Formats: sequence, C-alpha cells, structure tokens
Amino acid sequence: MSAVKPMTEAPPVLISLTSFGAAEVMRHGQLYFAGLSREAGADGVEVRGELLGMTGTGGRSAELAALRDAGNVKVYSEPEGLWTADGALNTGALQRALDITAQLGAPRVKMSIGGFGAQSVASLDILKTTLADASCEMVIENDQTPTAGTLGALQKFFAAADAAALALPMTFDLGNWHYLGECPLQAAATFGNRVAYVHTKGVFRRPDKWVAVPLAESSAPWRAVLRHLPADVPWAIEYPLIGDDLVAVTRREVEVLRAAARLQKETA
Repeated sequence: MSAVKPMTEAPPVLISLTSFGAAEVMRHGQLYFAGLSREAGADGVEVRGELLGMTGTGGRSAELAALRDAGNVKVYSEPEGLWTADGALNTGALQRALDITAQLGAPRVKMSIGGFGAQSVASLDILKTTLADASCEMVIENDQTPTAGTLGALQKFFAAADAAALALPMTFDLGNWHYLGECPLQAAATFGNRVAYVHTKGVFRRPDKWVAVPLAESSAPWRAVLRHLPADVPWAIEYPLIGDDLVAVTRREVEVLRAAARLQKETA
C-alpha cells in the first residue's frame, strides 16, 4: 500500500482589519475583529493605523496593549507615506510607525513610499540607519497613488534603495494596480522576487471607479497574478467581509485563500 502523501502546508493567511468595513471597525474596535479573525481560523491580522483610537476604549495606549496581548497581530499598516509630497523623508510618520509596531509586538510594518522622487535619494541613508535599529521589518506597498503605486515609480524607488544597500521587501497588493491603469501581471513579473507579503483583493469596475470585491467576484485574473508571486509568504485578505454570520463568511474566505496558496505550492 502506498503511503498517503502529506498535505502541503499553506502559508499564513492574515486579515487586514479594514476588510470588515471602517464603520464596523470604528464601532466595535480592532481588538474585537482580531478575536473574530482568530475564531474564523486566520493566522493573524494587520492592524490599521487610520482606525486606531476610534472607539473610545481607554485611548490608543490601552488599545495597543490589548491588541498586543491578543497575540495575533502580524503587521501594522501606517497610513502616511514615507516621504512627503515635496520629497522630504516623513520622519514623524516613520518614527510613529516604528513605535506603534513595537507596542503591538508585530514583526512587520507596512508603508508606501509617498512622494519619493529624485530629491529624496539623499535621505535613504537616514532611513537605512533608522531601520537598522528597529525591532521589525519594513515592507513597501504599492498604493493607489501615481507617486507610490505605479510600476515606474516603484522601479525607480527600489533601484535607488538597492544602490544604497537598503534591502526593502515589498507588499504586493493585487487590486491596487487597476486603480492606476497598471498591469498586475507585469508588476508581478517585475517585483515577484522581492515580495514578502501579499494583499489579495478582487476588483470590479463600476462606471465611475474600481471597487474592491471578494476574489470570487473579481473581474481581474487574480489566480494568474498569484501564480507569479511567492506562495511561502503571508497572504492577506483585504476585500469586504460582509454577512449575517461574519465568522462563517470569514472562515470561508480564509479557506479559499489557504487552498489557493496550498495548490500553488504543490504545483510550483
């Protein structure tokens, strides 16, 4: 009798807490949804800076301490970019992001490059020195702005960072490319080898704009894009999780993503 082939281990599946809707998170707090995510089988959560301190539950410090005690915060997402619109290093946002990440006990902080440009290159050494003393890893995300979310802008940034011996991995958001008219397949082929974290997001085009939707409802070829990305890094849900039984809805989406990641690892 042949031995049963063991099931391929799936990479961690996380949930960005914005997936539950800003209004609901502001109503219940990120701690509540971190607990719901754990109950639904997710391996961790991404805490969002723009939603901290919104529920009046004892202030930001108490909220951060409670989230740390929850033990499943894997990423902190800072809403401000690393560089300001005039190309200056945003030292205030950078230090705040690192401080909050440390208070959460999270291993990663996620930021976009903001207004990085030619005039910003000189400040890469400051960023390098600051990150050398940090207790977390920084990952750079493609956002929905022309200066921080296009293929060209990110290629220029990573080339400059590499030249400065500043090795920064990437958070690859599947859906954000569409908002800027970029090709996610081309982006995946370009940046795939530096991706350390994946945001999965289905998208659908309304007459006036793109909107985020569950993967099953996406009008974009999300499976094809994922095949160009690592299957041994955390994959996160960042699309709407809505339903009367939110635990069941979330559990189903976690399993969809986990199965897709496991299949990719088996066929790689």
